[in-house]
Amino acid sequence: MPAPPGGLPPGPGPAGARGTPPAVPPAVPPAPPGAAPPVAPLPRQSAPGPRPGLDPAGPDSAAAAPPLYKPARAADVPSVPSPPGAPAGAAASGSPADPPGRPPADPPSLPQAADPYGTDAHASSFLTWLRAPRADAGPGIWAFGHRPKPPEEPDRIPSRQLLSGAVIALLCGWLLWSLLWNGYLGHYWIWPLFALTPDSWRQGGMLAVWVVYAYYTLCALVLVVVFGRLGRWGQVWRRWVTPALRRLWDDGGEPAPEAPGTAHDPAAWPHLRAAGAHAAADRLAADARAGIMNDVDHARIERAWEAARARPDRLAAFTDAVLEQGAAACAHPSGARDLPARTARHDLLAGQVRLGTAVDDERNPYEHRGAGCALDAGLLATSLLAVGPPGCGKTERLVRPVLESLCLQALAGRAAVVAVGASGAALAPDDAFDVVVRIGRPDSAYDLDLYGGTDDPDEAAAVLAEGLVGDLTTALPGGDSRRAATALAQLLGPFRAVHGRFPSVPELRELLDGSPAALGALRERLAAGGHEALGRELDARERQAHRPGDPAPALADRLALLDRPAFAPFFDTTRPGRTFSLRTLEHPLRVRIDLPERGHAEASRVLARLILAQFTECAAARADRSLFACLVLDDATQTVTPESVRGLQRLRSARAGAVLTLRTLDDVPEALRSALLGSVGCRMAFSGVTTWDGARFAEVWGKEWVETRDVTDRQVIAHEPITRVTHVVRRVITGRAVTAQSVTVRKVERERWSASELAHSVPAGCAVLSVTSAKGDSAPPVLVELSN
Repeated sequence: MPAPPGGLPPGPGPAGARGTPPAVPPAVPPAPPGAAPPVAPLPRQSAPGPRPGLDPAGPDSAAAAPPLYKPARAADVPSVPSPPGAPAGAAASGSPADPPGRPPADPPSLPQAADPYGTDAHASSFLTWLRAPRADAGPGIWAFGHRPKPPEEPDRIPSRQLLSGAVIALLCGWLLWSLLWNGYLGHYWIWPLFALTPDSWRQGGMLAVWVVYAYYTLCALVLVVVFGRLGRWGQVWRRWVTPALRRLWDDGGEPAPEAPGTAHDPAAWPHLRAAGAHAAADRLAADARAGIMNDVDHARIERAWEAARARPDRLAAFTDAVLEQGAAACAHPSGARDLPARTARHDLLAGQVRLGTAVDDERNPYEHRGAGCALDAGLLATSLLAVGPPGCGKTERLVRPVLESLCLQALAGRAAVVAVGASGAALAPDDAFDVVVRIGRPDSAYDLDLYGGTDDPDEAAAVLAEGLVGDLTTALPGGDSRRAATALAQLLGPFRAVHGRFPSVPELRELLDGSPAALGALRERLAAGGHEALGRELDARERQAHRPGDPAPALADRLALLDRPAFAPFFDTTRPGRTFSLRTLEHPLRVRIDLPERGHAEASRVLARLILAQFTECAAARADRSLFACLVLDDATQTVTPESVRGLQRLRSARAGAVLTLRTLDDVPEALRSALLGSVGCRMAFSGVTTWDGARFAEVWGKEWVETRDVTDRQVIAHEPITRVTHVVRRVITGRAVTAQSVTVRKVERERWSASELAHSVPAGCAVLSVTSAKGDSAPPVLVELSN
């Protein structure tokens, strides 16, 4: 190539000299454009593995949530009695004696990080757990260590597509620059330089050299901008490079821990100090730093402090108990400060139990994807219904974690729980409960009160009638159990007036059968006692016994299921000392009732209906509703009745709830299926439900507006000869006609989860969960991968 006029340094070399850079004066050697060296990824530090049952941090909070504390050993703090003024569960009417105290469990040790507060390893994990941030997330989201996701990008490009486009744009830009630099595309790209520079600049010298290389740099920048826009290099930089640089310069992402004793340190009990209880706060802070306190102690003392603030006359007793006993103050009546073992992740500071992790699926709401899913008392107060076939994990992955959380809340003085399941279901070990009623087992230390601990014959009759014939309402006169309750009240009132107690099962069965001897003896004692009004009730019962449609025979038949030799030691009204009554829900008791499901299936269904009816009645009749009361019914088959559905609706205002599990909605009368789903606030569909059950859930979960894209292919008809030839060639090569696509974007209303998706698209070990809090906050159905 001839030299440019005026002595301008030569540009790109000739076509035959491939790869030869343009000649420049020796004073300025060429510097090829270099690329910044890649940033090496930071080494991933190995974190200690989670301890089963003690580490509330999940996959979404592994970077921010340190492991939970280690509970204190039994040798550290002895079991102590309750402080003066503390409520005692054993003093309630009909409540059994408290079992002996149990020391806290001693789980295996965990490697601990260096404690910035100068405390020992036992206290370090507890203090770290206590000071960990808890996000104000929506209902059903695990708050411990939760980090809200950045705003959603509707048009977010997939990572693979973005990276491939960036790499292709880089290669294309590099190829074009190489072709221009080596002169394969001619020299037209340096014409603007000739046109904009005077001829005197081309006589040589450093100024000409700087101008030429400035022009080369400008051309390279134009290529970088063009191909950077085409390859979306800016998005690549913001998505990967910027976070990597932040991690490189960040010192860990967590703020420096606050010094103990500050006004913002929860371990220093600032609310006690603000109220003037400095000595009690110092004692509790010292126990926390010494490793004596655990999460149950913290929640229990917080609850006792709230109760003391509500009644100022108990502040002195609370302070004295804390100064004397420290972290063991205000203990549970059983003396236990922890469960023997934990199988789920709990956060008693937020009152949550973690069930699993929301799947990163497009059907889940954006803010829930990858977040932990949890339940708390505020959600269970609206009751929960779980439906799934046998073996899907209802008991293992739902009932046990929820029951374990409620038992911990009871030890903290915040809840009362009653668990009902088949004998051998292993809902929780016996040591986790204060009362264990084994119906049908001769070794059972406790009995069950058929009448719910009430003294009112009408109330006892209504509850007992619901348990005996509540599922036969369609066959009973009037379509409900009111006539059956009236028949029972006509017998229970006179019997209690004479004997001072309600009849046992054999005595009540004899009266329902219309035994002349039993009715005659009762009438004589009524006349001797001067109970004329009750005598008229008994006469009315005898008259109604001869009318068609009398409910007494149906009541007697169902009562005969409980009048078996296996149940002879049970339902005894003459021994109230060993009888458990659901009237004790005002105390933080942990109760488990085992039903004889294997040998007496029908009797178990009767007892399950009876317990559910008693719970809904007693929970709503509580005078003190400061405790959250919950009934966990592992198998609610044939227990749902019209009256129980109405009772579930009343529980929300009574600060109580129920957890019901079903194998299928076919176990509920067809007329009550929609009403049952509407009466509960939390609904859970496990994998394997039928399409019929899925249709019910899809109906109650409703629809949402979604954006759909319809792509239509239409054939392109050519009119020009050359275009027709081109189309013919493409058709011969591809085997398809030449088409053009048209895309239509519109918003349509679609079911959140269809019946087919619930039946066939939910993976094993997963469930679709929707929750509603007692305050009215709700979350849409979320696909959750349940934890083992």
